[in-house]
Amino acid sequence: MSSSSTEASLIATLVAITTQINRYLPIGIFFFGIIGNLLNCLTLSQRTLLSNPCALLFLASSIASLITLIAGVGVRFLTGWSADLTETNDIVCQIRFFFLSTSRTVAFWLIVLAVMDRWLLSSINVHRRQLSTLKNAQRGIIFIIILSSLAYVQYFYCFVAIPKDISYTCYGRSILCRLIHNLEFALITVLIPSLLTIIFGLMTIYNVHKSALRRVQPSIAISSIQRNVANGRSARMKKIDRQLLIMLCVQTTLVILFSFPQASHSLYMIITQHDIKSPLTNAISTLLLNLFILFTYMTNGMPFYVYTLSGGTIYRKALFHRLQEFSQIIRCR
Repeated sequence: MSSSSTEASLIATLVAITTQINRYLPIGIFFFGIIGNLLNCLTLSQRTLLSNPCALLFLASSIASLITLIAGVGVRFLTGWSADLTETNDIVCQIRFFFLSTSRTVAFWLIVLAVMDRWLLSSINVHRRQLSTLKNAQRGIIFIIILSSLAYVQYFYCFVAIPKDISYTCYGRSILCRLIHNLEFALITVLIPSLLTIIFGLMTIYNVHKSALRRVQPSIAISSIQRNVANGRSARMKKIDRQLLIMLCVQTTLVILFSFPQASHSLYMIITQHDIKSPLTNAISTLLLNLFILFTYMTNGMPFYVYTLSGGTIYRKALFHRLQEFSQIIRCR
């Protein structure tokens, strides 16, 4: 068998694997992700949790993840069955990528705000702790949505269903558009928020450790105002804050691990955009890209399961309480 026929056979195999991945893997990600995020929204919308800024940011992130899964995984599932309108219609392609990129970026950046909120709340500085409020969390959500929308508004010009000089469908119409898209995803959606979560996460851990040392040491000349601030938070709120911090750390770690492969591939595409690639290289690149994209969508589908396993009794009790409320409503009917 000649090398050309062997290569053609290998390319056909890689294309078939890519098709099967797009056909079946998104099904599990989509349904488990949609169900998980809906349960997240129901659980985190309770008053006991919604009064916490971090829980509000989790709730908004879950809503953004729902939009990401519908616009991303739902359409990708149709690709495996050759029923994706984004491959033939420019307007559908542009709308899909705008909402997908915006909601995915919003979901990631709200996690950054949640980490920053935990850092503020764990600070020994009273003024910083006072910045951890629902009002500031709401302002942060609006700010992130506006900035993310502005960052991706150029997709209504840049993206077309069938680019002329590349094998991908629903992609940038020119090299510049593709460069902007890959840079925005790698930097704005993954690398910068990941770096900030690591920095503020380490600072939060340092604050918690520092606060523990201060509690161990004898208190010398503590004013009545400082004592009132320290004793003002109830034991229940402290428990909620601690378990939210654990949930946040686990989710942040998984988001970084599952998002970095696609960010690395985007940087690879930027570096090699002028290189002439063989059909086999393109087939391998397409397979890896589809796999890495699905990895990224997993970060939008896993929060509920992360919260259930790592959220302690606070989250699970809130979930069971909400489920009991719905079961009672159904029985009454």
